[in-house]
Amino acid sequence: MSGAFYEHARLYDLMFPGGGPAVEFYSAAARRRGGSVLELGCGTGHKLIPIAAGGQPCAGLDLSPDMLAEARRKAAERGATVEWAQGDMRAFDLGRTFDFVFVAANSLLHLHEAEDLVSCFRSVRRHLAPGARFAFDVFNPSVRLLASADGVRRTRESFLDPDRGHVSVDVAEVYDAPAQVTRGTWYLSTATEPDFVVAPLEIRSIFPQELPLLLRGGGLRLLERFGDWPGGPFAADSPIQLCVCEAG
Repeated sequence: MSGAFYEHARLYDLMFPGGGPAVEFYSAAARRRGGSVLELGCGTGHKLIPIAAGGQPCAGLDLSPDMLAEARRKAAERGATVEWAQGDMRAFDLGRTFDFVFVAANSLLHLHEAEDLVSCFRSVRRHLAPGARFAFDVFNPSVRLLASADGVRRTRESFLDPDRGHVSVDVAEVYDAPAQVTRGTWYLSTATEPDFVVAPLEIRSIFPQELPLLLRGGGLRLLERFGDWPGGPFAADSPIQLCVCEAG
């Protein structure tokens, strides 16, 4: 887990603003299922708040109290009702089932051990109503990109902070092949505040062949796997694995 990275919820939203095809995909999927919705690793509510604003009963679970506090603020600002819960997606019990459960934005990849992923899927299985669907997206690992993680600090992006001004984001990463984990450090700097945030971020890779096996261990069955947000077929060079599952 990479908790320190998510202690800066406002900065997170500035780095990764909401909207885009992921929001459209999960909102459309929730509408198709109807009924209640649960997002695991909900963060500041980028994906969930628009669904709740559309009138569906929604709950969001996240490990970070900082992210949840920002999610509550944003939901109140929009007039959306969401039940927020602090918890660990590896093992949780909300006491009821849902018609649609999802995990967005690579959040599953914070679970590094196969046992943790299977435990998460088992918890999801217990929260699925009859006929419910479980959807998630994770990146499709590129061996070339993983091999290029050489530990050198490089500027990745920048964003504008209304309080600080221009913020540059540097990242240094190495790939731990036996663990299938990319171990990174993110550095946020301004001209007057170098490295005002230094936070680790460690992300697992789930290779396409192992994914159905992990799901099966958690009592789930992979129904569809897309390679992009419009629903194109999954291929070796697809950027993401966009999966839809059911209890099985």
